[in-house]
Amino acid sequence: MFSKYLSGIEDVEIYPIIVLVVFFSLFVFVLVKVTKMDKALIDKMGNMPLEDDPEIENKDK
Repeated sequence: MFSKYLSGIEDVEIYPIIVLVVFFSLFVFVLVKVTKMDKALIDKMGNMPLEDDPEIENKDK
């Protein structure tokens, strides 16, 4: 079905290459960002769901 529409587009073979480059670039960006994150910040964010927050407890009452 789609091949009929795609065959009418000139230079359609470049689109998969562009998508691959964009995806790979985004993946590399996220990977670099995660590896350079501060380990203390990662531990703090990881422990947030386990901590008691007095502000939230007071709002419930």
